[in-house]
Amino acid sequence: METGGEPVAGADGVVPMMGAAAALRPRTVDWKTAIRCAALVAGIGAALSLIAVRVDALSPVSFLWTLSASLITLGLYQRRRPAAWIDARVGARIGVVVGVCLALALAGAMAGWGLVERFALHGMGSFDAQMAAQMAQAQQQLAQRAAAQQSPVPPQMLAFVQSTEFRAGAMLAGYGLLAAGLLAVSTLAGAFAGLLRMRRGTA
Repeated sequence: METGGEPVAGADGVVPMMGAAAALRPRTVDWKTAIRCAALVAGIGAALSLIAVRVDALSPVSFLWTLSASLITLGLYQRRRPAAWIDARVGARIGVVVGVCLALALAGAMAGWGLVERFALHGMGSFDAQMAAQMAQAQQQLAQRAAAQQSPVPPQMLAFVQSTEFRAGAMLAGYGLLAAGLLAVSTLAGAFAGLLRMRRGTA
């Protein structure tokens, strides 16, 4: 019950928080809003990356957008939640989400564009040539190591290096390194943005 319009303390003697003050507690992240902002920024970044494949002039814009994705996301998050607690720790946590969203968005965009380019536009010749050159270089390095160790390369290993499975694994490994780099950069950028936007609101 209430008397005089004031909240009554509960059985534990604590007065419950009400209204907007109870919406976000200190150091609490509104993940629903944060994920929406991160997904929006990541989607724009993926679109810019696809356009930059055709328009070289947009490559710097796409690169800068990807690097500053955490800063942009924190700006959107603070605009939608002006009373939210912002510091380096919160920024880093949101930066991790931004990195994951960027990795997923870029992977989906590049995979979809690769399918369209290969089967609809038939324009993957240069990519195939680049992959063939990389595989030939890998075989050459393998042969050089075998010659240095004076041991012949097993035919099974040569066949595996020349297989499509090896190419797919190499591509996945390369993108895994790229995703790890995006995650690290986004986390550090988020922490930096959190320091710049440090705010302890009424939450």
